[in-house]
Amino acid sequence: MGLNGKTAIVTGGGRDIGRACALRLAEDGADVAINYHSSREGAESAVAEILAAGGKAFAMQGDMTNQADVEKLVERTRSEYGGTIDVLVHVTGGLVARKTFAEMDVAHWNAVMDLNVTSLFYLAKAATPHMPDGSSIVTYASQAGRDGGGPGAVAYATSKGAVMTMTRGMAKELGPGIRVNSVCPGMIDTDFHNIFTKDEVRKVVANATPLKREGLPVDVANLTAFLASDQSAFMTGACVDINGGMLFS
Repeated sequence: MGLNGKTAIVTGGGRDIGRACALRLAEDGADVAINYHSSREGAESAVAEILAAGGKAFAMQGDMTNQADVEKLVERTRSEYGGTIDVLVHVTGGLVARKTFAEMDVAHWNAVMDLNVTSLFYLAKAATPHMPDGSSIVTYASQAGRDGGGPGAVAYATSKGAVMTMTRGMAKELGPGIRVNSVCPGMIDTDFHNIFTKDEVRKVVANATPLKREGLPVDVANLTAFLASDQSAFMTGACVDINGGMLFS
């Protein structure tokens, strides 16, 4: 996709989709900074793969809901890779737990909002002053942001709807120099569903799609690389579905 000489940050890059994104951006020539929270092994193995292929990468632990950790990540990236940031991929996020509206308390609500929305705010605020014209931000929403999510996912779905709206708003304010687009995954084979979704439900959902399968992290990484590159130069403010045809928007 032509990212030679570009610097990319991938948050949540230690596993699943985030890790696949880090590997794909490096394959396309980017120097990659990988943030992880608890998935150290996955992040460090991704760095090893990138270095072995002749690329540049480092992994750094940090909590993206902590503004100081976010700023440290941005500053280290600038220090190691020449001062500017060309690609920002914010994969950080999660469901936390399935809680119905009746079960939910404000602590759960705030935790989900902080993880999915506030972390993006911190990262964009810290990085955008160092992003030159032609840069790209790729945020991560979800099919849940369009359809309200499954059982016990009101907070998660709401937060992902907020990410979609934030993407559109940032696209207006940061253009024309910086493009901002969002990826909206459906059922992807990740730990998210390993933890929170029953196997029988996953099979039903996969079989209901025209493509008759779950998505793979590499499928989503390929879309992310396209949105990060100049090949999507006339796209901004878009929330792009990748769900095997489960939901059309």
